[in-house]
Amino acid sequence: MIKFSTFLFFSILLFSCSDSSETSVQKAVNPSIESKALDETSIVILGTTQDAGSPQIGCVKECCTSLKGNEKRMVSALGIIEPNSNKNYLIDATPDIENQINLLNQYSKSKNLPEGIFLTHAHIGHYTGLMYLGKEGANSQGMKVHVMSRMKKFLESNGPWNQLVENQNIQLNNLNTRDTVMLSAKLKIIPFIVPHRDEYSETVGYKIIGPNRSALFIPDIDKWDKWNSNIVHEISMVDFAFIDGTFYDGAEINHRDISEIPHPFIIETMNELRNISQQEKNKVYFIHFNHTNPALNENSKAYLSILKNGFHVAKAKEVFPL
Repeated sequence: MIKFSTFLFFSILLFSCSDSSETSVQKAVNPSIESKALDETSIVILGTTQDAGSPQIGCVKECCTSLKGNEKRMVSALGIIEPNSNKNYLIDATPDIENQINLLNQYSKSKNLPEGIFLTHAHIGHYTGLMYLGKEGANSQGMKVHVMSRMKKFLESNGPWNQLVENQNIQLNNLNTRDTVMLSAKLKIIPFIVPHRDEYSETVGYKIIGPNRSALFIPDIDKWDKWNSNIVHEISMVDFAFIDGTFYDGAEINHRDISEIPHPFIIETMNELRNISQQEKNKVYFIHFNHTNPALNENSKAYLSILKNGFHVAKAKEVFPL
């Protein structure tokens, strides 16, 4: 039987930052356990890093060179398991899609390709895994790929993606912001637009609603004040919130023009959420970390600061029952 993590309990002992009202509803299954087929609708974290992964190509910094052997952190993606219908779903098709589907199937009774893929936007870590669905790879037949209008046009109008459409490897299904997509009688997903660098497509976040719990997924967004929704309110409406943690602060990217990559720093998000209750903070899992982000190192001050402030760092293989 799968046991729930005691991770947060030890965080309480170390930092005294949690109150007694916290419930197991907001805890993930321990990612260190051996994976096995799940009996309830769940989210599985399939990757946590920014589009180019970690270690990142050409990186000679300690953040990459310190990784041992073939150690690799996979790109940010979620899997959704629906055991009642024996179907799985992906949110984002990353360059690590083959390993991520294999990982997802370890938690599922289904060993097939996912029933569908929901894309967030047209940056390399979020859609290029579609290439493995072509005739050189899985040669899938009618894989449902759920996209908004600009993303649909992009895939239909540019190679090699249009070949996937023409060969019917993928079937593009239209999404509209805030419309509900029913995946089963007790599982639905709601897309919504968020502000980001939209060179080729709009950028989408998702709300996933299961039989008992719900989750928010926003791996990429510009600063929170550019969004027409309030992040505090959105967190209050769900049980789990997986949100943009690309950069911890500006120090790690002092060689780049920050205006080119305007993600909310983790320190900014923690400040934005400073006045919410500990029970609300406990819902928040930062995800989509740049390879330079010190929060990837569990021994770093950044990682410990996130925990001390009552939040979490998402980890691959964590399971969140819905």
